[in-house]
Amino acid sequence: MSYYEVYKQYKEFPFADFFQKATPADVLRSLQKEHKGPMDFLTLLSPAAQQPELLEAMAQQAHRLTEQNFGKTITLFTPLYLANICENACVYCGFNRHNHIKRSKLTMEEVEREGKAIRDEGIRHIIILTGESRAATPPEYIADCTRILKKYVDSIVIEVYSLEEDEYKMLFDAGVDGFTMFQETYNEDLYPTLHPSGPKHDYRKRLDSPELACMAGYHTVNLGALLGLDDWRKETFLTGMHAAYLMEKYPGTDCAVSLPRIRPCVGEGNYHPACDVDDTAIVQAMTAYRCFLPRLGITVSTRETPEFRDPLIGLGVTKMSAGSITEVGGHGEKPKTDGQFEISDPRGVEEMSEAIRRSGCQPVYKDWEPLRRDA
Repeated sequence: MSYYEVYKQYKEFPFADFFQKATPADVLRSLQKEHKGPMDFLTLLSPAAQQPELLEAMAQQAHRLTEQNFGKTITLFTPLYLANICENACVYCGFNRHNHIKRSKLTMEEVEREGKAIRDEGIRHIIILTGESRAATPPEYIADCTRILKKYVDSIVIEVYSLEEDEYKMLFDAGVDGFTMFQETYNEDLYPTLHPSGPKHDYRKRLDSPELACMAGYHTVNLGALLGLDDWRKETFLTGMHAAYLMEKYPGTDCAVSLPRIRPCVGEGNYHPACDVDDTAIVQAMTAYRCFLPRLGITVSTRETPEFRDPLIGLGVTKMSAGSITEVGGHGEKPKTDGQFEISDPRGVEEMSEAIRRSGCQPVYKDWEPLRRDA
């Protein structure tokens, strides 16, 4: 069984009718349950839950559950783009192969310099990203980059194209311990319109990739939908159900979600979001996630502004990025390319750490490492 079997149960679900009928009393009943099921989660995502007193109650419960399960800590990480060469034609992405942007990938010498620079910034958790091109950045290239970077950081997460299980295991053996992949949209009918060609066109392959990473033994698996491509309430629900499926089936893997809102990007035909996702929507989605899945990790990136990100500390977020650069390279020397999208929070590690401390939490630069890779 894969998550697709769960997804099919909800593919024809009357979401609009459910949301229209949900009442404030329904929200309160769901919120008062110690263990919440899928329909409670969906109720917490309904328009009725946006009433100020109910959203405040959700925020208070989310705050309590976050402290109970994660303490007063926020793990910091930074992205490192190894390449931006891509074979996809995703209509919303700056890396779209039809966009006339400068393409590049880091050499091993440049990876070494980037690793040293990131270490000097104080970060010990990184996520490495590529465009989706197996030809330009094969798994062996990613493994070679990982072996170099492990000299300078303690945790490496990959956000690359879909791989096979044996390739995920090969990267795990090289030093990768985490996996991130956004389904972008769980709407199977809309998906091919947004991803008309390239390896990412395969909906099922992408949907099943997080489970392959779990099977390969990865410590963390991070999911998400790109909010703005379709109804954010449905996307949040289906992402949460995906996380719940993996958490139940693979209890040894820490599961997390991100809440990325679509951002302006370089290239022709800049995509206009199909669905408005305001700040209240992000707060509602985050608190609903936490109330439904108390042990779920929640990541908020520099797609969001400092003014919005800082108050989210304590509401459910467990991981935040700092010193983010969406161009290839950029930590050790001048970036080699245009960025994938515009960031909204340019703060470096020290400034972000101070903001976390002001919010009553402690920044964490290193929270775990395996005792033995061959255990």
